[in-house]
Amino acid sequence: MKDNALWFALLTRSNFEQTVYSRICKKQIEAFLPSTRKPSKRKDRKLMIEAPLFPGYVFVKSTMAPVDQLPILKTVGAVRLLGNSAGPIPVPDRQIESLKLLTSVTQNLVTGSIIELKKGDPVIILEGPMAGLKGEFFEHKGKGRVIIKVDLLGRYAGVEVDSDKVEKIPDLLS
Repeated sequence: MKDNALWFALLTRSNFEQTVYSRICKKQIEAFLPSTRKPSKRKDRKLMIEAPLFPGYVFVKSTMAPVDQLPILKTVGAVRLLGNSAGPIPVPDRQIESLKLLTSVTQNLVTGSIIELKKGDPVIILEGPMAGLKGEFFEHKGKGRVIIKVDLLGRYAGVEVDSDKVEKIPDLLS
């Protein structure tokens, strides 16, 4: 890779992080998939599983040249490099180095979003029977629970879900 290569966040298809990471590495492109160990969510098992620290993302090193980014984007499961209308936005090297240091520690990591939800924020439910449902954040219920206001057939209904199963929809996507 050239000296002017930068790190970029690559959005992947759902649950394709490991596939994209291994295929990009086979193409001799530097990539990084930060992961952590967490308990399996399956009720019949008490296993610790390896899971991506940032579900849906793999970090890749490339130049800004489209010819260098094309092999990355042609990888099975790759969606797009994160950016704006001007093009992909690089991730600072110091953040990648911090992530590498953080994930090299053998202790379990506690992760979460630093984005505080405000009343009216657009959100999406990530897991459970209502996964994919979009609504508005209504209020914190306490003990890791939140209430989401969902528009159903012209009427609103409140749904109580675990706060870690809800993610704010960025303004660009809403």
